[in-house]
Amino acid sequence: MTSAAVHYDQLLAAQYTWMLGGDIGGLAAEQETLLRRLGVRPGPDGGLAVDLGCGPGQQSLALARIGFASVVAVDTSKDLLDELALHARGEGATGISPVHGDIRGTLRRVARPGTVDAVVCMGDTLPHLPDKADVTRLLADVADALAPGGRFVATYRDLSLRLEGTDRFIPVRSDEDRVLTCFLEYVEHDTVMVHDLLHTRSGDTWTQQVGSYPKLRIAADWLTEQCRTAGLEVHDDTEGPHGMRLVHAVKNRGGERCSE
Repeated sequence: MTSAAVHYDQLLAAQYTWMLGGDIGGLAAEQETLLRRLGVRPGPDGGLAVDLGCGPGQQSLALARIGFASVVAVDTSKDLLDELALHARGEGATGISPVHGDIRGTLRRVARPGTVDAVVCMGDTLPHLPDKADVTRLLADVADALAPGGRFVATYRDLSLRLEGTDRFIPVRSDEDRVLTCFLEYVEHDTVMVHDLLHTRSGDTWTQQVGSYPKLRIAADWLTEQCRTAGLEVHDDTEGPHGMRLVHAVKNRGGERCSE
């Protein structure tokens, strides 16, 4: 089974900015507005933020625009990190530090406990983790890394409701030279296989590329309970931008995890 990281390296990373609409600066402005509305802001010393699954950088740029002195941007795709670096240089955002690697365990490596003002995990990063236990462990790491009152913001696609028939075919984006469609196959209670079909045109010839990878089916009530158990107080659990679900949580001032 191909992992999400391998699937992005082989197929999606080269298409990702196009999939998002091509305007990273505009998306950064949109993310800045969202994060400011949620109260995400740096501490008095300039603050540290961590962007888990940063992609080409729209969240990292937004955090830098908000005023964070240091933004650690983590992704498994070197190509997307290279693109982020280009955008950061273009904006003079010298405080963004790209980190190539798995988001699991990263917070323990890049920050001391209780020193991070904000952790964001946007796009559809959480469902890319291999197992729900990885989500639980990641939330525990988030809670440990955040300073009291620090904020966690995530968006993800809620695939917990099983789609049937032709509803499983989802158009992603198309233009005169590219068409990307995905097909969902529900294989296990907690997992859906995503099959991506990319058609690209060169002259009069169309070429097809295909690839598949698993995504977790994360239900909103399950995720909010995992946040609560980790010691994160959920302030928002709503429909987010671009068909995603948004969860916004704050580190308990006491710093204690909730008991079962």
